[in-house]
Amino acid sequence: MKKGFDNEKYLKLQKEKILERISSFGNKLYLEMGGKLFDDLHASRVLPGFEPDVKIKLLCSMKDKAEIVICISANDIERNRIRADLGLSYDNEVLRLIDSFRGLGLYVSSIIITLYKGQSSAQKFATKLERRGEKVYFHQYTKGYPNDIDTIVSDEGYGANPYIKTTRPLVVVTAPGPSSGKLATCLSQLYHEYKRGVKAGYAKFETFPVWNLPLKHPVNVAYEAATADIKDINMIDSYHFNKYGKLTINYNRDLEVFPVLKNILKKIIGKDLYYSPTDMGVNMVGYGIVDDEVCQKASKEEIVRRYFRYYCDYKKGNASFDTVDRVQMLMNELEITKDFLPVVPFAKRISKESGHPTIALELPDNSLVAGKTKSLLSASGAVVLNALKTLAGIEDGVTLISDEILRPILELKINTLKSKSSVLTLDDVLIALAICGTKNENARKCLNKLEDLKGCNAHSTYILSASDENTLKKLGINITCEPHFANNNLFI
Repeated sequence: MKKGFDNEKYLKLQKEKILERISSFGNKLYLEMGGKLFDDLHASRVLPGFEPDVKIKLLCSMKDKAEIVICISANDIERNRIRADLGLSYDNEVLRLIDSFRGLGLYVSSIIITLYKGQSSAQKFATKLERRGEKVYFHQYTKGYPNDIDTIVSDEGYGANPYIKTTRPLVVVTAPGPSSGKLATCLSQLYHEYKRGVKAGYAKFETFPVWNLPLKHPVNVAYEAATADIKDINMIDSYHFNKYGKLTINYNRDLEVFPVLKNILKKIIGKDLYYSPTDMGVNMVGYGIVDDEVCQKASKEEIVRRYFRYYCDYKKGNASFDTVDRVQMLMNELEITKDFLPVVPFAKRISKESGHPTIALELPDNSLVAGKTKSLLSASGAVVLNALKTLAGIEDGVTLISDEILRPILELKINTLKSKSSVLTLDDVLIALAICGTKNENARKCLNKLEDLKGCNAHSTYILSASDENTLKKLGINITCEPHFANNNLFI
């Protein structure tokens, strides 16, 4: 697949920028890191060539200088907030992040529970961590925030929070998701550092929106689509334009909070540190784009995928129609329709002709294959087998897994395991294919082609089961679904 982004160039420029910012302060920088450090699949989809774990590679290249502080809001623990892309609660995501960071040799020094008001669930989570030897701190809501600057920057405000002892020049403050208290943690630490005579600094690292791309560039519009549920809106950084006469892009939340942030930083440091939200950032991702046309096309595809995702969430009762409507408006602005993804009209046509639920998949050479729900297989299992056969150069009539193997598996699931599904899932099919691959050369060839499905687009004419959807995602397939349920059952 065509690449539009130079990962190595970006990695080099980004490291240089962060090291430059560290040196501009007293060799101590608190870096608020937004977005996803692991598995930034949105970035990899809209910027083909961007490696999902490039931020981790960046930190690993500076591991001797960096330590990590993880924030989580007590409110998110209390309401069991879920990270939608992983299906993990925020507290479990914190545990996963700690293990993942340490598995790469990165130093995680502490966990901060923010907005703490005595929530029992937050205390229980802290106890769980402390009994495993972790350093946990509680930060409460900052007294006087946002307007009473004198109180905020005092022992009653940030001074009421415990000081987190850090030992390295770069302190990366991250979280399992937005609104976790990263900024407040950074500012609280700056207050304590300056009281101790350490002239530390603050900067922000957000990948999107890309500050040096046009406001309505598809890459930036794709960010708006991705955050339509929390109503992020890209805007021209008016502070930057007024100060420097240059057009740069930021988003509404950063622009809204900047006057408050500017005054707090000035109160702590004693002078103006930044004149615009753009000044605060260290993001160099825009300089990594090497083929703008490729990135524009990929971003438009991502916007359509977001439309289908939100529409399905709406049908499930997990999103409002305003979110769907918002993404539709963004599609109209870019003059694209749902059929911008070729798999969409193809899947619907095959389903209409056959009368069966269908999934279509676009292969790397842009050819299209389809799979229909059959007596033994779900459409997910059928389309993956058909795609693998095409990639392996195996004729359509060749059987990879015989019914004699598939039928006993389905009977076991229904009769013994009491499964409500009348067909085998994609997981079942892949396990059967792996077993067949021990003696069947064609099955083995197909297994070797699984990696080639990564990055392919697919579309289903019905809302998939969680099992099939998750397996398709694990294969790296970008799946979208029509907002229609496969049957009338309410309990899935």
